[in-house]
Amino acid sequence: MKSLIICVSIHHQNTEKIAEIIAENLPAEIKKPDTVRSEDLASYNIIGFGSGIYRWKHHKDLLNFVDNMTEMEKKPVFIFSTSRFANGIKFHKKLRNKLLERNCNIIGEFNCPGYYSAGPIKIIGGVNKNRPNENDYEKARIFTQTLIEKLNINN
Repeated sequence: MKSLIICVSIHHQNTEKIAEIIAENLPAEIKKPDTVRSEDLASYNIIGFGSGIYRWKHHKDLLNFVDNMTEMEKKPVFIFSTSRFANGIKFHKKLRNKLLERNCNIIGEFNCPGYYSAGPIKIIGGVNKNRPNENDYEKARIFTQTLIEKLNINN
């Protein structure tokens, strides 16, 4: 099975850490949006899309990449993120809608807290220090296993 994770991780590499856990267990390649050609996506069995949450949505580079993607014909995909909020999946809506517009089959979503130290929160040293942590990594491993199970059912 050929898998790809398209990931943007900027400030503390929170999302990259989660992408690495997923990639290790799927297994998958990890690439930045500007290194992937839309026409190459057809060669992958599953594709993950992830970034930190910036102003209540995924990073603009990831959203722009999806805007320029070709139709995916029910390609299995998954969404993941890290955020300063524990319930960050609610911020997946914009990316989820864009992927559905491209006819993707979203088979799972994952979010965990990530260290955040921007804006006024920087004054107090940030929030979610030492996150993601081993507990978050274990949840990412379990999430990855559910993706694998769904792929095996669908194949």
